[in-house]
Amino acid sequence: MARPRILVVGAGFAGVECVRRLERGLRPGEADVALVAPFSYQLYLPLLPQVASGVLTPQSVALSLRRSSRHRTRIIPGGAIGVDPEAKVCVIRKITDEIVNERYDHLVLSPGSVTRTFDIPGLLDHARGMKTLAEAAYVRDHVIAQLDLADASDDEEERASRLQFVVVGGGYAGTETAACLQRLTTNALRHYPRLDPKLVKWHLIDIAPKLMPELGDKLGASALKVLRDRGIEVSLGVSVAEAGPDTVTFTDGRVLPCRTLIWTAGVAASPLVGTFEAETVKGRLAVTPEMTLPGHDGIFALGDVAAVPDLAKGDGAICPPTAQHALRQGRKLADNVLAKLRNQPLQPYVHKDLGLVVDLGGKDAVSKPLGIEMHGIAAQAVARGYHWSALRTNVAKARVMANWLINAAAGDDFVRTGFQMRKPATLRDFEYTDSYLTPEQVRKHTAALHTRM
Repeated sequence: MARPRILVVGAGFAGVECVRRLERGLRPGEADVALVAPFSYQLYLPLLPQVASGVLTPQSVALSLRRSSRHRTRIIPGGAIGVDPEAKVCVIRKITDEIVNERYDHLVLSPGSVTRTFDIPGLLDHARGMKTLAEAAYVRDHVIAQLDLADASDDEEERASRLQFVVVGGGYAGTETAACLQRLTTNALRHYPRLDPKLVKWHLIDIAPKLMPELGDKLGASALKVLRDRGIEVSLGVSVAEAGPDTVTFTDGRVLPCRTLIWTAGVAASPLVGTFEAETVKGRLAVTPEMTLPGHDGIFALGDVAAVPDLAKGDGAICPPTAQHALRQGRKLADNVLAKLRNQPLQPYVHKDLGLVVDLGGKDAVSKPLGIEMHGIAAQAVARGYHWSALRTNVAKARVMANWLINAAAGDDFVRTGFQMRKPATLRDFEYTDSYLTPEQVRKHTAALHTRM
């Protein structure tokens, strides 16, 4: 008999951790494992703001899958665009644009999430995201380019619009992005003697009434004070009504001259969940505590794409889409796949949140490890210590530590590569949400397989 096929979709925290545990736990010849990933690296997403601000180099947070693989997993370069549970087939578009049907016995869905956008005029064409490594690199280039272009311009109105920056989203990503990039531009100004420092303004806006409510009132207020003391204008209960090439209109009626709009207002589950029929909770697949998908034999789901019950909290809570949960879900799901192969009982996922860390750049941070509220240098040590220890490989740890030490000793650099001049690099350029198939298209694409079954 052919060996069972385990297909893992997505190379984020959940998918990679699942594959690593499977490689260690599978007996020789027990099953074949394949990983579908558009890039041959795992991105350490929480450190993207430091890539955008130049504290870390891009390769520091891109952990090579092929370098760390035990070569027991076949890597399929591409993305899953549809699932047919009846035929047990995943439809994959390879990076060559070839569309293939990949059979599976056990399917692990961890395709992650995409940037959550709304029907706001001009948003996709003029806003920039912070969800991928390429976006972080483009944002850095763009921000530094605005300083160069403002310095080169004699038009006061153009200067004003180029030196105003707006970040939308008061969560971790938005807050850290605004804090790190504001620090970069502030430190850069001494190298731009023609620019008036008073013209450089950063705005952080969010529709929610509080900044990072998960931190609690005290730490949230502490983070807010750090930002405002730096000169960042924080507006809560406000969002974007319209985005233009050189203006941003807020929902409170303000029209701001601005050429940099960075959108970090949350995430949504990968559109892959809509390619087959399954129950969802707030757009995420409704799974059991064991992370199986009811009604679909052999399908598991975890991470950002799954509404995994949070048994540690109870009362119907679901696990938030954080790296901390994704890592631990990946390990537990691998154990459950092995149990399924060996006809053993599956175990539920239970994990108590260990806390939160928010790096605001420099010596500023707020952290809440194990419920202990911290801020300042101590919180910064905890935040960076947590991220450093969570990096999967020693090579990544060495690179990140070296970058931190170099930045601490030499300060920021303000070099832009210039590649962004050839591409707008807005949300429309990075969110390929129109690439996915409808359930009807999936069934049509796999019809030949159904007739052979």
